[in-house]
Amino acid sequence: MSELLSHLQLGFGVALTLQNIGFCFIGCLVGTLVGVLPGVGPIATIAILLPITFGLEPVSALIMLAGIYYGAQYGGSTTAILVNIPGEATAVVTTLDGHQMAKQGRAGIALGIAAIGSFIAGTFATLLIAAIGAPLSRLALLFGAADYFSLMVLGIVFAVVLASGSILKAIAMITVGILLSTVGLDLETGEPRMTLGLDRLTDGIDFAVLAMGLFGFAEILRNLDDPEPRETVRERIGRLLPNRADFKASSLPIARGTVIGAILGILPGNGAVLGPFASYTVEKRIAADPSRFGKGAIEGVAGPEAANNAGAQTAFIPLLTLGIPPNAVMALMVGAMTIHGVVPGPQVMTRNPDLFWGMIASMWIGNLMLLVINLPLIGLWVRFLKVPYRLMFPAILAFCCIGIYSVNNQPFDVALAAFFGLVGYALIKLRFEPAPLLLGFVLGELMEEYLRRAMLLSRGDPMVFVERPLSATLLVLAALILLVALLPSLRRKRDEAFQE
Repeated sequence: MSELLSHLQLGFGVALTLQNIGFCFIGCLVGTLVGVLPGVGPIATIAILLPITFGLEPVSALIMLAGIYYGAQYGGSTTAILVNIPGEATAVVTTLDGHQMAKQGRAGIALGIAAIGSFIAGTFATLLIAAIGAPLSRLALLFGAADYFSLMVLGIVFAVVLASGSILKAIAMITVGILLSTVGLDLETGEPRMTLGLDRLTDGIDFAVLAMGLFGFAEILRNLDDPEPRETVRERIGRLLPNRADFKASSLPIARGTVIGAILGILPGNGAVLGPFASYTVEKRIAADPSRFGKGAIEGVAGPEAANNAGAQTAFIPLLTLGIPPNAVMALMVGAMTIHGVVPGPQVMTRNPDLFWGMIASMWIGNLMLLVINLPLIGLWVRFLKVPYRLMFPAILAFCCIGIYSVNNQPFDVALAAFFGLVGYALIKLRFEPAPLLLGFVLGELMEEYLRRAMLLSRGDPMVFVERPLSATLLVLAALILLVALLPSLRRKRDEAFQE
């Protein structure tokens, strides 16, 4: 306990510097705006801002990018409640009861309970990361190259099972991502591979270029092709602070949502996105009168909002302790850490304790800031919602191009990002989910490195993956999860759950 307190003291010492408070505030503010504006997600925003962080201190850059991610969870609920459009994937469930509450003149209470629930969940998740971060990092130091490879195979299987839509499409996307990660020079021989004879590709595909294309340019094309009608609710927002009865009805859903979101957020794939759906399902099942749900039940806002914020923050656990990104946003965080010369994994805590504990402390500060930012500025967010997308997209596009060019000062990078933008748009139209592709791209490079290292250490004997108990256990678990997910009855239930 004393060790944890000393670590948190170090973290708050780093996070409470004027510079880091400023970047935390910028991240939270931008994140909220990103969540409020439909069609501008945290993945695209972090990809756009990645080049801008080059000149920053690693701690400041990661604090800001993390603020954008969990800030978007807050902002997404504002749009979901007032406009019935989820600004973020995790806010889809909030539209069901949140918008109905707004129509009944209770928009302020819905927004208030969403912000309070998110703050409570965020605080719990921050304490959870602080409590289990150190033991997990120590455990991860026992992993060998073969164990890491098997752990990443398990992560990919989770990503396949938890990705929405067809399992085959998810496998295809991850496979394409892994193949793209092999473009460039061979790790051992230094020979160019899969470069199509282009000298510009000998260094491989830049992570920021791929992310910007798939999630920046592709999102712009999707929004221009299918603009969402934005009709803000006309009833007055009303008071923001819930009364005693509202708190009584919401307290247990917030607690349950926090636990569900925190657990699912750790899982690779769509864990953080599934948290709100799971919370809503639980609340509806145990409610005395399930027919209230979908008609303005406050529990249908409180539980999912707590779940989405808890999941957004516990997603940092596998990234900071094992070096494995559980979702596309965390894959971007791996890119950001690599840019700043920080190797994600268990050694972050020992080599960069100020970064590890500074980020954890900044999450609590960020959650407090979001509570202060969100409630008084609701009128401002409503005005932003009225800005037509045709006026926004040229600025977003220009910002994307400037950001990409600034990475290597190469026009080729902008052209390649535009190409991936067209690919991403085609994938969206064909109902393929691009997020697993980005996850496969990040994990592919790490998997190849650990595979090569394990084979070198075992003198080319592939049995090393089943002879090591930890590696064998992880591979068996991965195979079982995939087999269970492919069972016809479970596949039907999975498809029904995602459809619902």
